[in-house]
Parts: sequence; structure tokens; C-alpha cells
Amino acid sequence: MLTDFEKQRYEWQMWTHGVGEEGQEKLKNARVLISRGGGVGSVVAYELAAAGVGKIVVAHGGDVKPSDLNRQLLMTHDQLGKPRIESICRRLKELNPLIEVEGIAENISEDNAEELVAKVDLVIDCAPLFPERYAMNDAARRQGKPMVENAMFDGEAYLTTFVPGITGCLRDLWPEPPPSWKRQFPVFGAVSGTIACMAAFEAIKYFTGVGQLLTNTLLRCDLMTMRFHRLPIGKKQ
Repeated sequence: MLTDFEKQRYEWQMWTHGVGEEGQEKLKNARVLISRGGGVGSVVAYELAAAGVGKIVVAHGGDVKPSDLNRQLLMTHDQLGKPRIESICRRLKELNPLIEVEGIAENISEDNAEELVAKVDLVIDCAPLFPERYAMNDAARRQGKPMVENAMFDGEAYLTTFVPGITGCLRDLWPEPPPSWKRQFPVFGAVSGTIACMAAFEAIKYFTGVGQLLTNTLLRCDLMTMRFHRLPIGKKQ
């Protein structure tokens, strides 16, 4: 049940058609895993914390670097040289002390993916590296849990939601890592933040049941021209 304070805190979003107190209670009971708290993951986590998702697990290794600060909005200048996960957890709890935040000071891999995915109801892929993304995808697939997939490069971004039994998975979309993919790439925080907000709302829709999930469809966004395209995607036979 929602407390009186929670009803006040989430009042405006509960006015959304189809949400109400019942939908907010579903968010309160929801558990989400986010791979990385970087340019995409930081905004995903921040929006879900603001929305009152009950438990947020973020996996992100390494220390804060100056080059993180143009887009990784959970990192702050005073945290330079300190573990990223400390800044992530602190900022999320400052925003919403009513939720549970679990920080994992390492990136998702084949060694930890199964255990981390088992903690939650839904996963959101915000990782830049394909081995990490495949590990998360495979664990989610084995455990029958949905995965919101989103990524960006320069002024472009894409988004889709994989649901076991209904859609394909990341390996159907990208059987192998694209040969042109690089670890470092051009990025404005406004681009990564845009697709991150959309990914966060996919998770909100999944838990509350409102709207229509982006299943079997890849949304491609060109923010340079503000053109958006929906492309059908299916399972690998």
C-alpha cells in the first residue's frame, strides 16, 4: 500500500490515465536492473527513481573521470577519481530515499549476469560493449524476463523492448557485434538522455500496463534531423 506521503509525492503521475494508486503500487513493488550508470543508464535510473520504482540495481565499475561529466548525470565534479557506483547510489537516494538502491561496483559479465538478473523483474541494457550486452540478454532470456534495449551514437539512437515468448532478443537484432563499433564515440548528453527517458518510460509502461510497449519494432531516432522511424523486427528462425 502507498503511504500518505507517497500519494502526495507521486500524485501528478498517478493522474495519468490507467495508472492511479494501483499502478503506482505496481511501480513500488517493481525491481529493475540497469547495466551501467553512464550517459544512458544514469538518466534511466534517475527517471525510474523519481517515478518510485521500488528497487533499482545498477552495475557499473570504475572511477569517475572528467570525460564522464558531459553526459553521466549521476556523476559530479567532486567525485572525480572516486568509484562511479558511490556517486550513482548517493544521487539516487538523495532524489528518492523511499526506494531501495543496490550498487554493484563492476560491469555485467558472463560471470555475474545470471545472479544479477535473478534479483529483478526487468532489465534495461545501457551498456556500450557487446559482450556485456550479450551476457545480460542471455541471462534475461534464460530467466524469462523482459529487456529494454537502447543505445546511441553521435546524433542517433534506437530503442526496442524484448519480451520472452513474444519477441526476439538482442542476438536476433545483432547476431554479432557490428565491425564498425568502437568503445569511444561522439556523444552529447542531450542525445543519450533523450533515448534514456524513452527507455525509462518503456519500463514504466511494462509495470503499470498503460500504453503500448515497443515490441517487435525498432525505433530509430535521428536527433540531428528529428526524424523517427519504426522498423519491424522479428525472431530468428
